[in-house]
Order: sequence, then structure tokens, then C-alpha cells
Amino acid sequence: MRIFIILCVLSFFCPKSLGQGFQVKVKATHVVPDRKIYLEWINGRGQAIKVDSMLPNVQKEVNFKGTVIDQGGFYLVNFYDIPNPQKVLLILEGKEMVDVQAEGINLPDKPGTFAVKGNTPNFTFMNQLLLISRELESKVAVWNAEIQKNPAAQERIQKEFSLAQAVTMKKIKDLIPLMGTNLVALWATNFLPPDSEIAILEAVGARFKKERPNHPQVKPFLENLKRLKGVGVGTEAPEIALSQPSGERLALSSLRGKYVLIDFWASWCGPCRRENPNVIKTYARFKDKGFEIYGVSLDQDKSAWLKAIEADKLVWKHVSDLQYWNSVAAQAYQVSAIPMTFMLDKEGKVIAKGLRGEALDQFLTNLFSGK
Repeated sequence: MRIFIILCVLSFFCPKSLGQGFQVKVKATHVVPDRKIYLEWINGRGQAIKVDSMLPNVQKEVNFKGTVIDQGGFYLVNFYDIPNPQKVLLILEGKEMVDVQAEGINLPDKPGTFAVKGNTPNFTFMNQLLLISRELESKVAVWNAEIQKNPAAQERIQKEFSLAQAVTMKKIKDLIPLMGTNLVALWATNFLPPDSEIAILEAVGARFKKERPNHPQVKPFLENLKRLKGVGVGTEAPEIALSQPSGERLALSSLRGKYVLIDFWASWCGPCRRENPNVIKTYARFKDKGFEIYGVSLDQDKSAWLKAIEADKLVWKHVSDLQYWNSVAAQAYQVSAIPMTFMLDKEGKVIAKGLRGEALDQFLTNLFSGK
């Protein structure tokens, strides 16, 4: 369940009756007359399939009209005929009238902004989720700027971030049950770390299985949920044998006899990079007591991976097949969001999942003190 990163503002207007049809009006700033704007449907396997495409009029607008596919679901407004295209997520189940105003492009240092007006509960809850998310994102921007000016503030800021992240997660967890079986509830689970919030995912799955079992988006969600539970506490960790930065392969099983934290991360993952200072301190404290870290990167670019290791001063074991989300390790462990961790005992069995920050430090403290 990968996260769609979207910033939007919602408001409402009175809809006409459309049956199972929809209307999506799009106006974009950075478009040209001979470049089309696309509407795509995302099927249950996560593939984007073109539904319609139109050239913008002189007002830089298009107006898509149609009928939802296969009971409706997730759609994208895509500007991929222009450089650095923007994508806007919509949830269409029929009877929607939607107004999208977008920039159409994502600049290298600034994602394109957009506003969406919709008339269904899916848009109501989507707006609430994104407002919650943006509150944290705005704080992170301020903290990052402060760290650039004052590196000594990093430890304090990391604690502030952890507290703010916990508040954000609580708001999202409190909101999800109110969504019922609107499809936005499936999308909302992308905001949660699946390793530590499996109970919430199960509750969402149970509601949809009971009330909307035949919806095409429900089956893949339930299948993914089953896989997430597959590598659970008490199970034997699947083998991983990937290349280190030197090119030499390192098997996870070669670390038997130590407590091992499998850490799935990537150079492009902001939360992973912000967590690294905590992991460095924990590793320094316990590495001589029989603790090791097996870092699995989901990078595609080897140079970016190596630069992140050096920049963050990560001195433990590192491997990658540079296959992004198609990494064999990520698939074996059903990792669909990062950071993600698995703690293994000396025999290679999973004894904890999703440990980060103070929780990781406390777990190891108890482990090595015999508590």
C-alpha cells in the first residue's frame, strides 16, 4: 500500500443527479494547447489505465464526463504530456461532480499544488486526512530549515518530530473508523505504518469484507493484509542475500547468533533519514552486546544510496538489489511502506516489528538486561 502524496483543499457545491456517471472539470496553470490532459483509472493491481484524454481549451480547461468503471474506485488526473507532470488523485464511485484546479507540473524543489472541490464523503474525508498530513509537513519544513542553520538542534528537533508524528497518527487513527466503507478508508490506511497498526487495517478489512465484499478494490486490500500478517512475530525470517556496496553478497542468515534488526529504508525516504540519528545512537550502544543491523535499501540509484550511507554516517551492514519497490527482499517481507523494521532473535525468528526511536532503544535495553 504505497502512499499517494497529495496536497489539496476541498469545498462543496450542490450536485446534480448523475446516476453512476461523473463530471471532472480540470483547470491547470502550466499547460499548452497541444498537450493533452489525461484521466486514468487505477485497477486493483495498482495499474493506471487511460480512460479519457482531452486537449485543453483556451481557458486551459478540460471537462471529463463518463461512467465509473467496475463499481468505481481510484482515478488520476495526469499531466504526463508535459515535463515533470503532476498527478491528482480522485475517488469516483458515481454521482460525483469534481472541480480540480492544478499547476500541472512538479518542480524539482517544489511539488505542484492544487485544489479540489467534490460532493461526496470520499472527498470530505480525503480533505481532512490531507489537512492533518499537511500540519506535520509544514512543521517538518520549519525543522529542516532550522537544522540547516543550527545542526546542534537536531536531537531536540528529532524528539519534537517524534511527538508530532505520534499526534498525527492518533488523529488519523481516530478518523478512519468514521469513514465506514467509503473507499477513502482504504486509501487512508496508506498513512499508517502497517507493521504497527495491523489491528486497524484488520478492522477496515472486516468492514469491507462484510458490507462490500465484491468491490474490486477490496480483494487486493484483503490479500495485501494477509501478506502483511504473513511475516509475523514468531515466524522464521525469510532469507535475504543481496549485494553490499562493495558488490559482495551478504546473506541475512550469516548473522545468526546475533540479534538483528532488518531495516528497510531508502535515500529518498524522508522519515527514514530523520530516524537515522536515533538508530545510530542505539547501534553504538548495543553493537558490542550482540546486536547488528541489516539495512535493506529500496533505492534504484546506487550513487544516491552510497551518498546517503556516507552522509548519515551509517556504519552497519547494508545491502540492496536497487529494484525500488520490486526488491525481492521487500516482496519477501511484504514491505509496502518505509521505514519498516523486523527484529530477529539469534535463531532468525521475528520477535518484534516496527520498532523505531525510543521503542527500539527500550526493547533492546529490556532484551539485554533480561527483563
